[in-house]
Amino acid sequence: MPEKRPNFLFIITDQQRADHVGCYGNEILQTPNIDSLAKNGLTFDKYYVASPTCMPNRASLATGRMPSATGVTTNGFPLPLDSVTLMDVLSAGGYQTALMGKSHLQYFTDNKVRPETFGIKSEKHLPPSELSQATRKRMDGPEYNNELRSTWDANPYRGINLPYYGFQEAKIALFHADRVGGDYSAWLSENHPDPTSLRGPENALENSKISAPQAWRTRMPEELYPTSWITGLTLDCLDRYAKNDQPFFIQCGFTDPHHPFTPPGKYWDMYDPSDIPVPPSLLARHNNPPPFVNDLHSSLANGTAKRSYVHPYAVTEDEARESIALTYGMISMVDDGVGKILQKLDDLGLRDNTIVIFTSDHGDVMGDHGIMLKHGLHSEGVIRVPFIWSDTKSAVNQRSDILASAIDFAPSILNCAGLAPYSGIQGEDIISKAYKNKKIKRSGIIIEADELPENVDTEEFFRVRTYVDEQWRLTLWVDQEFGELYDRNNDPLELNNLWDDKSSREDKANLIEAMLKQQYKYSDLMPRPVYWG
Repeated sequence: MPEKRPNFLFIITDQQRADHVGCYGNEILQTPNIDSLAKNGLTFDKYYVASPTCMPNRASLATGRMPSATGVTTNGFPLPLDSVTLMDVLSAGGYQTALMGKSHLQYFTDNKVRPETFGIKSEKHLPPSELSQATRKRMDGPEYNNELRSTWDANPYRGINLPYYGFQEAKIALFHADRVGGDYSAWLSENHPDPTSLRGPENALENSKISAPQAWRTRMPEELYPTSWITGLTLDCLDRYAKNDQPFFIQCGFTDPHHPFTPPGKYWDMYDPSDIPVPPSLLARHNNPPPFVNDLHSSLANGTAKRSYVHPYAVTEDEARESIALTYGMISMVDDGVGKILQKLDDLGLRDNTIVIFTSDHGDVMGDHGIMLKHGLHSEGVIRVPFIWSDTKSAVNQRSDILASAIDFAPSILNCAGLAPYSGIQGEDIISKAYKNKKIKRSGIIIEADELPENVDTEEFFRVRTYVDEQWRLTLWVDQEFGELYDRNNDPLELNNLWDDKSSREDKANLIEAMLKQQYKYSDLMPRPVYWG
């Protein structure tokens, strides 16, 4: 008999840096269930995002392509519905595919960003809407409103139009903390008589210990919190899929540990801020930080800081400790959910034939250099995330130092499933190479980010490109003379910016050349139109 094809359980968190997991060296945060995946699998120590922003990196995970190839270069640009995804190919190959939790592949606010106006400044009359793009294919209308919060607020039972980027079924969670919407809102309404009374800082429980921005002690009980709901959905899905012999791919998308910081119940004070060390770089002097970072510190000092939205902000030592402690609480709740899911796999007899993958869509500065959140910043805590591939048949407590990227996820899954990759994939199968201790044909990782003005509190788009290799991090701020260059082997805290250092000119030139060569390779693998004659 032919060997049974493996199942895939893909667990993805939101805004969790690599060192916020026990098996990545964190000695305070307790993540025994996630750590168990590493003990029974393969852990990547140098796994980087394709973009440090939610939508672009999630689109790269789904397609195996860079943001510049998918067109999802910033939050607010939807993934085109005609894009070929990993889930499309799995579904066509006989897999059951399900999305449980966060997706973030389409518009989520009414303030939609139009790709056709990106970077365009003109006093002239704009062309008619049907002629405003170089292509007549428009990404607008009901089919692109599946994740639009206002439509879900109007009808919590509206549901996702299926299939959805290759998912045959989906239950969706929108936004973060105790204010999650989507299918979750309908479920919450069925399980509590007054859901509104549980949400937001205006309904928070009394709190005299925590004063960090965007932190409140939620009134939401643990059993009703989005993390519990997403865990329950995944358990139910496993129960159903276990009843037939068809292989499955389930994406379990947690909305935490993203800010605001609202771990419920026991998770609120699970970690004492006084036990949290201050990030070393917060207390150290940076010799040439990005002007953007200097502005954030100045705004905190003069009392003009905006610290209630998505753009980065500066924090004090105490605020950093508190934010980290609450983030740890949210991660511990996720870890407990992971434990329940792994136990379900065991109970159903699925564990030996199910590959469990754990990662996050991007990281967080989380107090490094005295800053919180992520937009516009490409420091190590933002761009490096955990990636654990747990296949009990292939590896036990193995680690890999392969330079890996989010675009490698899709081709790795397809190869393991015995399915050929599709044209336009820019990533590589890192799993088979890691198992065989082979090097990947890649000199470094490229990270792309086009930030909306409101996400960085500026008047113009922030365009940032980063190249990371075994030693260096080079960051280009497009259309700006400023740049960043760090020798991470000798400067792991990224305090000594060598961009303007005369002795580093040759290193900088070599890195820019390597970055360009890698970009050319990606360009050669861009999806092309197919003509049938």
